[in-house]
Amino acid sequence: MLLNYFKIAFRNFRNQRMFSSLNIFGLAIGMAAVWLMVLYVADELSYDRFHEKADRIYRVTHEAKWPTGSFNLARTSAPYAVAMQNDYPEIEKTVRISSEGGGTIRFAEKAIEAGDIFFTDPSIFDVFTFPMLYGDRVTALQGSQKIVLSKSLAEKLFGKASDAVGKTVLFSNNFPNTVTGVMADAPINSHLHFEALRSLPEDYTAGWQESDVYTYILLKNGVDAAKFEQKLAGFFPKYLKKEIGNAAYKMSLQPLTSIHLHSDLEYEISANGNIDTIYIFSVVAALILIIACINYINLYTARSMKRVREVGVRKAVGSKRTQLVAQFLTESFSMTILAGLTGALLVKIALPFFNELSNKSLTMSYHNGWSTALAAIAFMLVIGLVSGIYPAFMLSGFRPVTALKGQIGNQIGGAQFRKSLVVFQFAITVVMIACSGIVYRQLYYVNHKDLGFNKEQVLTFHIDKNEVRNQINAIKEKLTRSPLIESVAAASNPLGNNFLGSGGLLIESETGEMPSSTQIVKKFSADGDYIKTLEIKLLQGRTFHDDSPADQTAALLVNEALVKKQGWSDPLGKRIKYFIDEKGNTKEAKVIGVVADFHAYSLQHKIEPLVIQLPLPADKDNVYVRIQRGKTREALAYISNAYKQFDPEAKLDFNFLDENFAKQYQAEQKQGSVLLSFAVLAVVIACLGLFGLAAFAAEARTKEIGVRKVLGASVQNVVLLLSGDFLKLIAIAIVISIPVAVYAMQEWLKNFEYQADLSWWVFALAGFIALVIALLTVSFQAVKAALVNPVESLKSE
Repeated sequence: MLLNYFKIAFRNFRNQRMFSSLNIFGLAIGMAAVWLMVLYVADELSYDRFHEKADRIYRVTHEAKWPTGSFNLARTSAPYAVAMQNDYPEIEKTVRISSEGGGTIRFAEKAIEAGDIFFTDPSIFDVFTFPMLYGDRVTALQGSQKIVLSKSLAEKLFGKASDAVGKTVLFSNNFPNTVTGVMADAPINSHLHFEALRSLPEDYTAGWQESDVYTYILLKNGVDAAKFEQKLAGFFPKYLKKEIGNAAYKMSLQPLTSIHLHSDLEYEISANGNIDTIYIFSVVAALILIIACINYINLYTARSMKRVREVGVRKAVGSKRTQLVAQFLTESFSMTILAGLTGALLVKIALPFFNELSNKSLTMSYHNGWSTALAAIAFMLVIGLVSGIYPAFMLSGFRPVTALKGQIGNQIGGAQFRKSLVVFQFAITVVMIACSGIVYRQLYYVNHKDLGFNKEQVLTFHIDKNEVRNQINAIKEKLTRSPLIESVAAASNPLGNNFLGSGGLLIESETGEMPSSTQIVKKFSADGDYIKTLEIKLLQGRTFHDDSPADQTAALLVNEALVKKQGWSDPLGKRIKYFIDEKGNTKEAKVIGVVADFHAYSLQHKIEPLVIQLPLPADKDNVYVRIQRGKTREALAYISNAYKQFDPEAKLDFNFLDENFAKQYQAEQKQGSVLLSFAVLAVVIACLGLFGLAAFAAEARTKEIGVRKVLGASVQNVVLLLSGDFLKLIAIAIVISIPVAVYAMQEWLKNFEYQADLSWWVFALAGFIALVIALLTVSFQAVKAALVNPVESLKSE
């Protein structure tokens, strides 16, 4: 019996090649889209799950709020780990990680720039699962000046990783580190990306307010993390209240496996993903599949008139309804399997492009081939059932007498149901088109908005060695000799990386009072040429004098946001006290200038109060260079050659400010690209379905068209007749979709402090595009039907 069902199914596929092809190809596109998205989501959800003790590892974070400021940090200070290990028996191990261990690493004649090197405690191998290939994981980081290399870095330095152990490598200032181990490269799906691990000094500590390390804890088996987190409330009054004062302070435990998708704190150790992106991509992929299933249902039910007599004959000779349902579901499963195989081919073709789009290295299978194959088969069967269940019960429900007459009767509201599905289908399509338009409009806005400084033609590079930083004035003088270089400045941080310092300051009020509590503000160091090089507007006062001892310690620049927050009518000369040691001693400086607000962070972030001071020589590690337009290649060559006079071994890594800022929108760029790609797929699938329905409508009204043409109807009249009903449905879909798209984009834009307007024309354009595409799709079949000789039309059955 089952074999007979398959024979009937393939005979119907052969007799209805066009409709079968449209269904198979539409379903294949939908299934391929879901397959790609499942691979992407599975990869994102897999982050940090490779650690054997992942379910017991947590990162310690903290937040605090004062009337004058707040912070929410992924980093803590060095004493946290020691105090927590001593105070809480629930903790099995703690480990601290500092991301400041990178630089130029040298062995013999080889020098390699390795920025991703961490300082850490020996316990890192007890907490995390990073396999050691050579060396002893227990003792590798015990003691000072020890380093464990990744396999890749060891091979770069020594040729063979096995030759690395016991060798000595040199960092800046010829600082030696002994290689005590070689470990496997950290997996891509880890939020910790590093090329080597260096040992923290055994007595390493710092002040409680110096949040410069990442603290992880390993809880003992059976410890309830939520209950343990409640005990941490006692940590603040014991250790921090005397340092911070009265503040709404909270320590939190972040599960290791949730960091990548759920954490967006200040000073993250690496760029994280976003769970909202997972939701968006998953919903979009599901909608694509729904559109494809709607195509199947629409085309199958539309073709039902051709099979009414077949159903009547089968019932007349004794077929039960269950047998007919089984036959039609077999057809559905057969078509779904063909679509699945086609979809697999589409995935194989599209995967390289998808990987480039998503910045992934995905493969067609996840975990192993057998599990992927079984999952794919189960998925195809589910889709076959979902798509085929309604048509199967609808077709098998015809009464024998009316079916033998070729009449459908009133047993189904097929036409209205198909129309509602077309409306739903195109509503989804219009929403995707409109959302894609808004995403790209916002990206254009953030990339072209005035940031308060001129980011064009400005590059930055980092100075690794302290002895070279001490020569910054000579470097600047050397660089500015060339007409290729317009200006040079030095600062403690590069802009556009969403990574500036912050600290608690005592700031004079408008009435001249000095408060007893600090307020948190952004702060960094920059020299006297910084304002000129970046073309930041100086609204009041003056900038720094680099050669002034007084400016070095007693002068500050502030931005408009700080002036407004303090309510200063005359900011020049206002006093600000900053801390100079761990004992709470302060030094007083005065405001010498006010700069216009500028975006030190990407436009997801609000401009916050900012203080700028002159850097110490050791802090002049980021050089800003404004180069002549149109001379980029020549300027880079000149800078590299000039810098070699100060550091012959250096290999400068140039970063342009405009690219720095653009990198901060990579997640949104990815969302926009994927959304646009899927919008195109939605249009293609919807048009396939519309094409098939238009062909069916033209075929069903063949005699009517012939009669109308005999009575004098023109080709235009016939085209309008056949297209009008479909265009009305598209218009309804547009009306429904626009409010949905507006709401969705309002929610998405909440990720940005600065937003492009939700212009009406974007939504109107999306609707117009859908209308035009639908008109072209339907018109092809309508014109084809209208051009048929009416004599042939009237002879048709």
